[in-house]
Amino acid sequence: MIVINSRRPRRRRGGTLATLWGAGPLTRITLAATIAASVFPLYWMLVVATRTNDVVGSVPPPVVPGGELGRNLARLFGDEQARFGLGLVNSAIAASAVTVSTLLFASLAGFAFAKLRFRGRNGLLLVMLATMMVPVQMGIIPLYMLMAEIGWTGKLQAVIVPFLVTGFGVFMMRQYTMQALPDELIEAARIDGCSTWRIYWSVVLPVLRPAMAVLGLFTFMQTWNEFIWPLAVLDPDNPTVQYSLNLLNGSYYTDYSLMFTGTAVSTLPLLVIFLLCGRQLIGGIMDGALKA
Repeated sequence: MIVINSRRPRRRRGGTLATLWGAGPLTRITLAATIAASVFPLYWMLVVATRTNDVVGSVPPPVVPGGELGRNLARLFGDEQARFGLGLVNSAIAASAVTVSTLLFASLAGFAFAKLRFRGRNGLLLVMLATMMVPVQMGIIPLYMLMAEIGWTGKLQAVIVPFLVTGFGVFMMRQYTMQALPDELIEAARIDGCSTWRIYWSVVLPVLRPAMAVLGLFTFMQTWNEFIWPLAVLDPDNPTVQYSLNLLNGSYYTDYSLMFTGTAVSTLPLLVIFLLCGRQLIGGIMDGALKA
């Protein structure tokens, strides 16, 4: 039986920092300015989340964190209209379900389109590619009518089931499988007596691990940050986290400290996932760049 070793050779510690330290002054200044511009919105979000709304609107505005984070968190999770805790749970369920199903179905379909020969393959591939050409906004009204007809409006499955697999995910897995998995490896597995399912599980999945890390992270982030469709199909009694953030915005008065506290809390899961999957994510992106 063929064993796929997807582990990468260890990189020398400090290699990237040593390379950056040896770069020219213009490069270092450019990198420092880019990092500062990228990190400042997150820092400002934390500053506002730890202040009261009156202090945020003062002139000059505060530039260092305050001591009101606990009070703002209590107000955030105690807001009966926004239901922020329920929104976090719903978003975690929806994003996890969509990510797992997308990785499963996209890897299966990508493997089939790339390496299997069956009748109608090219026609099905064209249909799948055509789904990528239609903007999501154009499908909101007919999709809402469908959800209303089957009685799913206001329910969490309405933001999960329609997005269990995407054409982009299938196309990405197909392209990566074609480039990373040689036909000889599959033929060798068949000579060893492996079925198609065993080849998918033991040969294809280990090879696809970097690409699946990238697709999984992007899918989770997209589902977690989705706002328009949950706003259209759900109701305030069963919101997602982005819907809850919208409910924090009053008609005549905006509490920026409360909204930024909610934004900071809703960002934490994405940062944790990025830290956990960062190595696989960078490896997958670099593999794609080198193959391109």
